[in-house]
Order: sequence, then C-alpha cells, then structure tokens
Amino acid sequence: MHATDEQADSAGVQPGAPGVRTVPEQPSQPPDEGWRPVPRHVACVMDGNGRWAQQRSLPRTSGHRAAEATVIDVIEAARSAGVEWLSLYAFSTENWRRPGDEIDFLMRLVRRVVRKHALLLHARGIRCRLLGAEDPRIPAPLAQDFADLMTLTEANRGMTLTVAFDHGGRQDIVAAARSLIRAGVPADSVDQACFAAHLPVPDTPDVDLVIRTSGEQRISNFMLWQVAYAEWVFPPVLWPDFRAPHLLECLHEYRRRDRRFGGVAPQTKGRPQR
Repeated sequence: MHATDEQADSAGVQPGAPGVRTVPEQPSQPPDEGWRPVPRHVACVMDGNGRWAQQRSLPRTSGHRAAEATVIDVIEAARSAGVEWLSLYAFSTENWRRPGDEIDFLMRLVRRVVRKHALLLHARGIRCRLLGAEDPRIPAPLAQDFADLMTLTEANRGMTLTVAFDHGGRQDIVAAARSLIRAGVPADSVDQACFAAHLPVPDTPDVDLVIRTSGEQRISNFMLWQVAYAEWVFPPVLWPDFRAPHLLECLHEYRRRDRRFGGVAPQTKGRPQR
C-alpha cells in the first residue's frame, strides 16, 4: 500500500544499516505505574515509499509494493499491543495529482492486497472500515472489494481497522457541514458533538497518537477533526522499513507523555511537564 508523501522526498533511515541503531522491542508494560495506557486510537501516515525506492534506484512503484509487508506487520502488532482502533492513510484526495500510471498501479495493488488479506483480517476478528472512496475515478471492482471487506468483517469485535482511501480531512468537514444543512439543524443548535455526529464514519473516536514515518512533519489533510488533540511521533524510518519494534517504540513514547488538552497537569515525580 502506498504512502502519502505528496511533496519531494528526503533521505530516511533504514534499520540495520551500518551505524544505525536498530529500534529495540519495548516491554508490553512499562515499569512505571504512572505511565498512561496504550493509546485507544492510533493513526499512521504511511510516508516514504518513493524515497525507499529511489535510494535503491528502483521505480516508485517498487516502494509501494514493498509497503505491503509493513501494513500487515503494523496491523498485527497494533492488535497484539491492545490498540482498539488503527487508521492507515493509504490514498489522499491530493494523490490524484500523481502520474496516471502510478495511480493505476496503486489501484491494482490495493485491490490485490485487499483480496489477499481479507480472510486473514476476518480470522483475526478485525472490523474493517473505509474512510473516503467516493471519487468516481476509483475502479468499480476495487470499490466492490472494499464493500465486500466491510460486509465480511462488520460483525467482528476486535480491533477496528480504518483505511483512509481517497480521503481528505477538509473534504470530511465540508461533508459534515452539508449534512447539517440538509438536516435543517438550526445554527444555534450546532455544537462540537452535533457537528462530529455528521462527519463520515461518526462513531470513530478521536485519534490519540499519530505516527508519520520518514521524518516529514506535516498533517497532509489527514483526519483533521479527529487529530485535534492527538500526540504526534515522527520516526525517521521510511514506511517500507517500519516494523513492529518501531510501532512499539512509538507506543512507548506516547505512554510517557502528559496529555493535558489545554489544561495544566500537576507536577508528577519523575515525569516533568512539557
């Protein structure tokens, strides 16, 4: 599956390369009882496929193909770690600006990945959701595969996997505003909870942790409403090289942080305020 690096790529870090520290696997339960629980909702901006391919003098499509193993590894690791919701940014509304042959390749690749792993996801008890996928340029067979995957897994009660495909955060906010207008909701009755109820897939909880690989530090129009108070981690490793130990390190980093949501937390021994 493809990363959403929509601008020029820069160098990243490959695990196991000479002189580069490989991320150690973290303990499932940190020793400090004051650390917060595993994040309920983790979202990943899968960035760096193009750079990964360029570093190897390969076409960009090779980077997208190599990302499949990362996707499956991250899904399994998140589920095992106790993450309840995992959202993956697979294709943005801005990605339609890419060359036609790359887009065609991505559509074929995503369809193959969905069909290949649907039964595995179902066997793991994972419920699959789709955020986006409204553009008529999406091939009908791929749209049907998405629909079939959601139908197959809709009764599952394990981790919820949301694939953001043809997704844009601003687009979702506009869709919510249109829904409110069509419903005839009076302006004075619109508050945050009311607005959120009109977003696409409205039962999605706020994101606790966003992981953007490759070292790039931007939001890229990703789940803008849901990430309002999320913690962010920017590991330098490129997405095709990102694996379970890297994910666990990001969870470890999240658990060490104080989330104050605009307030002031009391000073806690051994955990300085940020």
